Amino acid sequence: MNSLDGVRVLDLSRVLAGPWCTQTLADLGADVIKIERPGAGDDTRTWGPPFLKDAQGHDSVEAAYYLGTNRNKRSVTCDIAKPAGQALIRDLVQHCQVFVENFKVGDMARYGLDYDSLKTLNPGLVYCSVTGFGQTGPYRERAGYDYAIQGMGGLMSITGERDDIGGGPQKVGVAVADLFTGMYATVAILAALRHAERTGEGQHVDAALLDTQVAMLANMGANYLVGGKLPGRAGNAHQNIVPYQVFEVAPAADGHKDHLILAVGNDSQYAKFCAVAGHPELATDSRFARNQGRVRHRDELVPLLQDIMRTRNKAAWLEALEAAKVPCGAINNIAEVFADPQVQARGMVTTWQHPLKPDLHLVSSPIKLGATPVRTDLPPPMLGQHTDDVLRNVLGYADARLTALKDKGVI
Repeated sequence: MNSLDGVRVLDLSRVLAGPWCTQTLADLGADVIKIERPGAGDDTRTWGPPFLKDAQGHDSVEAAYYLGTNRNKRSVTCDIAKPAGQALIRDLVQHCQVFVENFKVGDMARYGLDYDSLKTLNPGLVYCSVTGFGQTGPYRERAGYDYAIQGMGGLMSITGERDDIGGGPQKVGVAVADLFTGMYATVAILAALRHAERTGEGQHVDAALLDTQVAMLANMGANYLVGGKLPGRAGNAHQNIVPYQVFEVAPAADGHKDHLILAVGNDSQYAKFCAVAGHPELATDSRFARNQGRVRHRDELVPLLQDIMRTRNKAAWLEALEAAKVPCGAINNIAEVFADPQVQARGMVTTWQHPLKPDLHLVSSPIKLGATPVRTDLPPPMLGQHTDDVLRNVLGYADARLTALKDKGVI
């Protein structure tokens, strides 16, 4: 049994933030019905290459992007621009506890599928809207995309190498504003479901990428609000802790530059590092003994440490630092991540029997629950693959009605 058995989610979202939310709910056991446009589907079905190869080695119509964002869902096609499609959604809403959409503000009202319209059909409905800027405020009608939100939300002002050594604005390597918004939306939906179970009252969850990005400034936002100093880009260094950054070490065996992360989090760890490095005097130096001093004297300490770190190779440093319990780590490429024995031991890759590939490997859910394990079902490979099944078994539609909807291009 899964944690969310019995919860049905009607998912009208596409691309990333909304689908990431509903994928998490599906992992937890919810029955997620993914509504897709007939003939086209979620935009990410075509966001490639890479695409999954067919038996002849040719690209199929399944992009890796789509496969990584839609596991454990059922695909139903429905054209909500048509009155019959809107009626179908209203029928489904009466059999669902959660509704997720990421259309522009006002679009769902034009279709009669906004929260105020649907709550009359299902008063306990948890209705989640995911947008760039939320349902209120001067930007509410703007389209908001992750890249722009990373810029507007301050993340790019603190990401990248220092300006004084040629740095500039840099986005994060994955769409973190989308992903964090999907996770916050999941948390909000679960809280709203708890409320609905106790009271029978649903509610509208208003999830916005900009709100989330501002919240995810975390200590950097607090640094500014409390200290009043505008933070800038610091490259791979931590703004509040020293030494907590990437250091170059002795070259690798093939001669190329090599690096590791040194993440000293407190004064005790710093003293242990100095002992391992063979420079105990740096732990007793009044400038560097406490973290406050190390931050203030960063420009004096870091060059000393850079010279020390270049005296040993990565393997030697990692072995010595880990033995002394000084936080450190390698910088892995993606192939090295999936080859890592810890990643493998934690089951972070699942193998599925896909119609086009009998051993399809995809990233697993990171959620580990002792009594209610997560689901591990394949993302729906075919657009609309579950349309007939859902409309027959959830809504009780007869074959003649399904045929009529198909003839009209509704499904």
